[in-house]
Amino acid sequence: MNSPVLIACAHGTRNVEGQAAIRQVMAEIEALRPGLTVVEAYVDVQEPELGGVVAGLPEGTPAVVVPLLLSTGYHVKVDIPKAIKSRPEVSAAPPLGPDPRLAELLAARLRDSGLGDDDGVLLAAAGSSLPDGSVDSEEQARQLAELLPNKVRVAYGASAEPNVPDGVAALRSEVTGDGGRVVVSSYLLATGYFHDQLSKAGADVVTAPLLPSPVLAKIALERYDAVVAASA
Repeated sequence: MNSPVLIACAHGTRNVEGQAAIRQVMAEIEALRPGLTVVEAYVDVQEPELGGVVAGLPEGTPAVVVPLLLSTGYHVKVDIPKAIKSRPEVSAAPPLGPDPRLAELLAARLRDSGLGDDDGVLLAAAGSSLPDGSVDSEEQARQLAELLPNKVRVAYGASAEPNVPDGVAALRSEVTGDGGRVVVSSYLLATGYFHDQLSKAGADVVTAPLLPSPVLAKIALERYDAVVAASA
């Protein structure tokens, strides 16, 4: 029996490097699982749009939408269910985060940036208008804090509070007496609009985004496998 199609669904970006980074994840998924059909789709900015991809599947074709997204926000709770609601043979997996392996990757990016023990860490997530996204980001921050001696706080690029500039200012007031810096940990998959904004938030250091890293493809496949196993 053929495996269900894996629809790798990302947010979408106009940034060429960001587009390439996401397509690299899709290629890594294919390399890890030879023979699996992997189809790209997006919920915003880029084509092909998820709804059109789902509608274009031959009737009765089983598929799993795997969000290449880091938290449970509007796209996961609203856009993806809307795109698949008329196709009962198409299921959706949870997003990539939170996950302990992402915490380890974030910690590695911080160490690469020269993080000192007295520095404060601000985990900067994209943000969501739904509370679930903040819950997921706070859990990811908790996992990161378990790996570091530093103070770890959370802020958002949009749609949630505190925003990143306010988060930087608040954290700076906490670490100034210790002689530490404020280091923004980019909890974003790739370069693009939100990542570009981090450099304008007043931090001393901004880490690189999560990609490139083979970890994301492995997590995506695990999300897919869990849905397939549950429906078997």
